[in-house]
Amino acid sequence: MRTEGTVGHIVLNRPRALNAITTELGRALHDALVDLASRTRVVVIRGAEGNFSVGGDFRELERLRAQGPDAVRPLFENFARACAVIPDLPIPVVAAVEGYAMAGGFELMQACDIAVVRSDAELADNHVNFGQIPGGGGSQRLPRLAGRQRALGHLLGGEPLSGDEAAAWGLAYRSLPPETFEAGVQALAERIAGHDPAAVSGIKNLVHNGFELPLPDALAVELDAVVAHVTGDAAARGIAAFHRTTAKE
Repeated sequence: MRTEGTVGHIVLNRPRALNAITTELGRALHDALVDLASRTRVVVIRGAEGNFSVGGDFRELERLRAQGPDAVRPLFENFARACAVIPDLPIPVVAAVEGYAMAGGFELMQACDIAVVRSDAELADNHVNFGQIPGGGGSQRLPRLAGRQRALGHLLGGEPLSGDEAAAWGLAYRSLPPETFEAGVQALAERIAGHDPAAVSGIKNLVHNGFELPLPDALAVELDAVVAHVTGDAAARGIAAFHRTTAKE
């Protein structure tokens, strides 16, 4: 975990295990997200040394299984808490996805507000290939993002997607070629961080809170929010900046 100006960075740092998720890593990810949300304007999550994450650590899972369900549960609970806190944070969380993003890694990508993927990344919810079922939200988030047909076809088939395919499915904001990936992630993070925090937080909240509401109810929530926003100090600063810009043109 580190900061660069107003941009926070979280690295899943278990490269020898392809950044597989353990009970401790899930806990640390949640805590790092909450910490950085209090002192930065955007957070970028990535994996160490060229891979996002291959999902849950099978070695730890096997050890925990021998101790019974109560020992296994924290592995999934900690990771679920990290994923679930993202929509509630006041700042956007961006997944910078390269290399492998499998199972839990793919689920973490789906939980983030925005994903930018390398075109040559390999992504999959491949639980079914190992006789497993999703445990990090994939059975619920993927249908909401990609639709039931694509979600079930993917979850039951277990075939990998490229970065380009993930973007075409609506699972990523952009798919970028390897030569422009780093610059693209940095530019997006800096652009978001440069915007008014109240506006960024307000937009994020509207999208997340309104997504599951009927459209008329969601539009009513937006109306109330925009009236409150434009009559506040943050909007006044933005309007003043707009007038200064147009006066120069």
